[in-house]
Amino acid sequence: MKRSIKKQRGMAKGMPSAVVLSILIHVALFLLAGMLVVFTVVKKEDRKFEPPKAVERPQMKLKKPKVKVKKTSKPKPTTRIVTKMDRASMPEIQLPEMSGMGDGLAGGVVGFDLALDLGEVSIFGAGQTIGNDFVGTFYDLKRNRSGKPTPMDPEMYLEAIRKFVKDDWKATRLSRYYQSPKKLYTTTFAIPPVLSIMAPEAFGEKDTDGWLWAAHYKGELVYPEDIRFRFWGMGDDVMLVRVNGEVVLISCWPGGWTEGYLTQVWQSSSPDSHKYPLGINRSVVGDWIDLKAGVPLPMEVLIGELPGGVFQAMLCVEVESETYPKNPFRNGPKLPIFKTEEPSQDLMDAIHGDLDPGDASVTNGPVFRDYAFTPQVASTADAAPPVSAVEESPFRTWNSKGGKSIEAEYLTVLAGNAVLKNAKGKQIKIPVDQLSEGDQLFLTLANPPRFDIEFLKKSRQVTPPKQSPFMSGDRRPYRAFDSTFGVKVKQMSTGGYDQRLTVEYFAIGEEVDGDNYKLLGRGVDSFIPGAENQKSLEFSGDKVRATQFAISNSAPMRGIKYGGFLITVTDERGKIVQYKTPYKWLFKNLEDLKNIPVGKYFDKECNLVGPPRPGPGNRAGWSWL
Repeated sequence: MKRSIKKQRGMAKGMPSAVVLSILIHVALFLLAGMLVVFTVVKKEDRKFEPPKAVERPQMKLKKPKVKVKKTSKPKPTTRIVTKMDRASMPEIQLPEMSGMGDGLAGGVVGFDLALDLGEVSIFGAGQTIGNDFVGTFYDLKRNRSGKPTPMDPEMYLEAIRKFVKDDWKATRLSRYYQSPKKLYTTTFAIPPVLSIMAPEAFGEKDTDGWLWAAHYKGELVYPEDIRFRFWGMGDDVMLVRVNGEVVLISCWPGGWTEGYLTQVWQSSSPDSHKYPLGINRSVVGDWIDLKAGVPLPMEVLIGELPGGVFQAMLCVEVESETYPKNPFRNGPKLPIFKTEEPSQDLMDAIHGDLDPGDASVTNGPVFRDYAFTPQVASTADAAPPVSAVEESPFRTWNSKGGKSIEAEYLTVLAGNAVLKNAKGKQIKIPVDQLSEGDQLFLTLANPPRFDIEFLKKSRQVTPPKQSPFMSGDRRPYRAFDSTFGVKVKQMSTGGYDQRLTVEYFAIGEEVDGDNYKLLGRGVDSFIPGAENQKSLEFSGDKVRATQFAISNSAPMRGIKYGGFLITVTDERGKIVQYKTPYKWLFKNLEDLKNIPVGKYFDKECNLVGPPRPGPGNRAGWSWL
């Protein structure tokens, strides 16, 4: 028994190697698993991050950038494009070249439009800034800051202006009066004699009467080189200019009402003041100004109107030692207008329409900005030679459904047969239903239906501007019409036509004081004649205003009146199948007419021209000149 027990103990001490190895492996695996668990937990603890408490920050209101994204859409069954003349086309803005940008964007980026939308452009300014311009604020001194009427007359108005000037041009002096929320941005002060109601209308205040108002513009005066110059100006009734905190020009209507009220603030020392006409009265000469190259000075301009009627604010520049052409009227200098940017064609037309040709130059003279600009001349070295028109042969290949072909000229369709003529002059008749689909489409397009074409014009005479209580008995001749133009076409012939037709109209105005024309409106639409539209199409454009106006009771009427129209009907090939117009020359020059922007002037050859300029008769009855 004892031996047996000893043997069993010996076996416990000395087990077979396989069993021992198995036990060791299990122990090792157990320890390894524990280490992995510990390691994993530690690693997770190391990566654990406790974020700090949120900090309250004021939210910044950011303006959403206006990015024009080019979109693609499915074609619609009807496409309508209608243009109007209320909005001027956008002017070209010339900016200096910036190195490093052109190459980076040369890879064909689409969907991001950097063009500036200036809104409506007027002689009082545009709706958006380009950087180097003056921002204008409009005040109606007849109303308080809430827009309610407040007592005001010319003497009270001038006292308010005088206090504003004496109190360092502080805007708080005008804060008690109504202020328009709309700002305008101008690069020039070149407002020839116009209706005073145009100022509040330009600032979006169409219900504001055209008297006892003011506009305050602020900007910078800078030039790329050293320059010595002075302003010449004529304001009817008020125009004051301040540079670097000093008044350098007060040019107001002469007499006790305006100029006499402000002589204690500033007076011209030039013997040429009140000597030479500029618009509606004689100009005032300002103080000499010395500008250092690239050093900007703050500049402010205040303009305003007292009794209503006609308003003007012309600011010109005389550079020391420069010579200028003579104004044929009274032989004074024809000076360039003050400008901080080259005027766009739209702005030039707006100024020229009421500016006597001899009074001032819009295109010449210095441009007050902090960089020089050299216009780039387009290279003509690679210009393609003109392509001469190739006369289209009347012969074409006709294919039958059976596979036969023939070269022949199309004559007509008669009793369901296509009548053709071959090269030998022999007539051939082929049933239309035996021709290929392409030939049948050709016959359909070659035989469009006939339409009754009607030009639509609805007009309403506009009430003249309200008469000022301070201008009794001095109402200027004024005539204006608001018109809506459109077109109506209706199929008159029988038979079906399943192809799309495009209808386009051009509404034309005639100059009252000239021989040229003005494109008042243009619209286009398309349709397929069918039962659903009674084989007809009718559409119209937006309201257009045509105005005639005389600057005085002795002056001739100037402006635009309705003149006529041109309507075209075009098939899918781009071929005009029918048209209507009282002017044959309009249709003859249709391709050139299509290049005329709405609101622009053109001659009988449909060449783009400028607006008519005031003539000598415009100053009739102005004894003070």
